[in-house]
Amino acid sequence: MTEESPEGGLTSTDSTLEQDLSEAADAALTCWTAAAMLRTTTAGTALTTAQLAVVRGWKAQLRTAAVQHLANYYRSLTISTGDFVSDALIPWEPRATKFTVELLDRLLADESETDTGNPSTTNSDAFGLLAGLDGPGSPIASVDVEYHAVLASPDGTAFDPAREPRLPARPETALGHLAADTWELTQVLLSRLARADRAGDGTAELAAVTDRMIHSVLRPLSEVLALPEPPTAGSAHRYRRTEGPLAETPVDETLWHLAVLATDMRPPAGGPAEMIEVIAGLQDLACRLAPEQGPLTRADRIRELRRMQPGVPTAIEPCANGPYLVSNVDELTDWLGVDEPMPPQLALCRCGASASKPFCDGAHARTGFTDGKDPARVPDRRDSYPGLQATILDNRGTCAHSGFCTDRLSSVFRLGEDPFVLPSGGRLDEITQAVRACPSGALSMALGGDEESHDVVDQQRPANIEVSRDGPYRVTGSIPLTERDGKPVARNQGASLEHYSLCRCGRSQNKPFCSGMHWYADFHDPVRSPDQDPTLFEWAGGLPALRRMTRIFYGKYVPQDELLTRLFADMRPDHPERVATWLAEVFGGPSHYTERYGGYTHMISEHIGKRLTEPQRRRWAALMGQAADDAGLPNDAEFRAAFTAYLEWGTRIAVENSQTDARPPEGMKVPRWWWVCDATPSARISALAPVVEEDAVVLPGADEPLSFERHIKQLFRAQDRNSMRWAFDLWDHADVSTHADSILHRVNEGTMPCDSTWPAAQTAVFSRWIEEGKPS
Repeated sequence: MTEESPEGGLTSTDSTLEQDLSEAADAALTCWTAAAMLRTTTAGTALTTAQLAVVRGWKAQLRTAAVQHLANYYRSLTISTGDFVSDALIPWEPRATKFTVELLDRLLADESETDTGNPSTTNSDAFGLLAGLDGPGSPIASVDVEYHAVLASPDGTAFDPAREPRLPARPETALGHLAADTWELTQVLLSRLARADRAGDGTAELAAVTDRMIHSVLRPLSEVLALPEPPTAGSAHRYRRTEGPLAETPVDETLWHLAVLATDMRPPAGGPAEMIEVIAGLQDLACRLAPEQGPLTRADRIRELRRMQPGVPTAIEPCANGPYLVSNVDELTDWLGVDEPMPPQLALCRCGASASKPFCDGAHARTGFTDGKDPARVPDRRDSYPGLQATILDNRGTCAHSGFCTDRLSSVFRLGEDPFVLPSGGRLDEITQAVRACPSGALSMALGGDEESHDVVDQQRPANIEVSRDGPYRVTGSIPLTERDGKPVARNQGASLEHYSLCRCGRSQNKPFCSGMHWYADFHDPVRSPDQDPTLFEWAGGLPALRRMTRIFYGKYVPQDELLTRLFADMRPDHPERVATWLAEVFGGPSHYTERYGGYTHMISEHIGKRLTEPQRRRWAALMGQAADDAGLPNDAEFRAAFTAYLEWGTRIAVENSQTDARPPEGMKVPRWWWVCDATPSARISALAPVVEEDAVVLPGADEPLSFERHIKQLFRAQDRNSMRWAFDLWDHADVSTHADSILHRVNEGTMPCDSTWPAAQTAVFSRWIEEGKPS
């Protein structure tokens, strides 16, 4: 067997797979296939909703058993893989198991006879046999207990959990190649994971890829193999098995071949949605692991995959009890407005439990997620509010409760009051902007009569999905929302087809649409490390916030100001977008202004010869500050100090470069602005902030050896650390050792920390630590 390469687990190769793997693989395949044979819906069956929930739980447990069989085997090759394989992959302790393929035949046997001609074993007996071999307390034993509990219920006599069986795809077919190679690749990944250094480079990524392969590819693929009809294969498969054993092929190359094969087998409308899940999982993995250089980089693979499915319509499909299947949507942006090229087929999480948010990792199959609407949801009723200038239309049953209307135009949209809308409480332009900004499509309006003004409310925008912060997917650009057969998903009265919000927490009462339950469910995206200070761009709210500010500035303030009106009378329609993009790059965001508009040189060219005056400069900066208030940008002292400092600096540079005798330097880069004197929002305690209870300081005994980690680090509170991070890190041994004498001096003088004084006992511990040589 070859040694692991220094680049990490994903690029290393094994010469052979162990010969004694077959028994474990057969057992795992048995459980996996048995799970696939269990039903997923009540359609065409006598199953009740409660029975289906039980069956779905069995499916999850059988899949867990399948993974455990392989994991148990690979555990025998090394000490343990539990330290770096997620709990979702191996959720319980190892158990000895002896499944064989014949158990699947008994579980799914025809009522009259088995394949061997012997009398059929009932489903009950089959489950019992599985449970007996796996041992008490195992997942299969739990299946057996629950199955008998269902049979004991009044409607248990009609209970039939299994689908019609069909033979696995033959290996000479495209589906057979895909199934066989996917299964083998999973074994290769587990084998490498068992040998990987837990702390080595690439091990965490290898574990994540293995987890995704099992839950995002193998799981839905097993469902496809158990469906009555296989997916329709393409007429010309471009798949070519790599030369040599699969175990010796680089993982990224194998994934690319599998992604191409799966994409080429895409089923038509009405075909199995699980196959689209398989395609999405393989495309995502193949593009994520693409080499940075060479003929098949991430960008190359995305282009090729898009070329392979040009006829697939742009759409979002809520998969039954599963993810959103997104086809051919060019832009997926985060809440800051930053986008990254994505493959043409995506599976986005809608259960809220994925560890790879916003992408699906198969968690819905483990958690028992269901996509039914809540009978207690807000009624589907559209209300009309006639006003002096317009009639406002609103459907509370569609609202996602993002608060855009109540936060930005509270004189018209009144939180918690009745009536909710006062249609004459604002200017027409303000009302129009608020209605257009409604991300759920609950709001609309009619101008000059009763007929709804769709052309005013629905904008012409590129297709985009925004992953909002701790909230729903905000969809714009008229992306169709369809069922598997291509028919539109039913919507509430008056719901916009151009923009809508889709649930991402899994708790909405109006699935697939957001109903605001993410707030009550305390749904959150992964929190960034407290060691990383936010950029001004992030703290401001990203591109959406900056765009909102510049649109208010150029749409509201400039037209009514005599100093600025003539200056911007001939500006392009996209001028507010360009200024927002410039500010985003200046404040530490993506380099879109440089990439799309020409960078600093282009910005200078826009000012040359305009002969801007000091009064115009002052007015521009002042009104931009007012627009920032209107747009809801943060108003804390630290952000506004940095924001105002840039406006003052930048406008003065603009005035200077606009004079007729100006000679701007060439080759300058877009400036990058930062917090003033590194005064970040976490560097001080606001007088209005709630009191944070700090952990009590536990002082060492008089004879106890001192340690920085156990005794000294705890002396410094989080707020002390934040206030000093501009100079050094109070939680870092090296930094504190270097500055120990200065710190002790300030502690003795009572000037550090700045808001209180240390007790004498704490000062004594710190002094003793210095005397003992500053141990770590």
